[in-house]
Amino acid sequence: MKLPSLSFAAIAIFTVFSACSAVASAETVGSVDTAFKLIGPDHKVVVEAYDDPKVNGVTCYISRAKTGGISGGLGLAEDKSEASIACRQVGPISFNGQLKQQDEVFSQSLSILFKKLRIVRMVDQKRNALVYLTYSDKLIDGSPKNSVTAVPVDRSTPIPVK
Repeated sequence: MKLPSLSFAAIAIFTVFSACSAVASAETVGSVDTAFKLIGPDHKVVVEAYDDPKVNGVTCYISRAKTGGISGGLGLAEDKSEASIACRQVGPISFNGQLKQQDEVFSQSLSILFKKLRIVRMVDQKRNALVYLTYSDKLIDGSPKNSVTAVPVDRSTPIPVK
């Protein structure tokens, strides 16, 4: 009887680790230490860059807390929900097909189980702008902490929306 429950547990763990490895990866721009830890890495604030996969010429910069110590060094710590976002035009803007009115463009795991940092792109057609929202969620209990930014698109380049 214990064999099926062990198999189920092994499948569940494999699924969680597979999902964690499949999330979008960020390019680390830099970090600053916020608290010294005697054993393991220090607590820090990390700045990461994400290029929008459907909008060439737009990069989003996220700053977020990263937990250090032994559990943080082993990847077992749950990072804080606070994050800040600033998206900017870094080159000529062009689109890789039509955009959804609202679409999750990135997500990154903040804990080994069920907590993610998410970035959602929204299209403001009236102002011809791309609005990016970052927030964290958790399977049971999400966080209302969020940050928003917008990238105006020149009126001569209409945003293609589905």
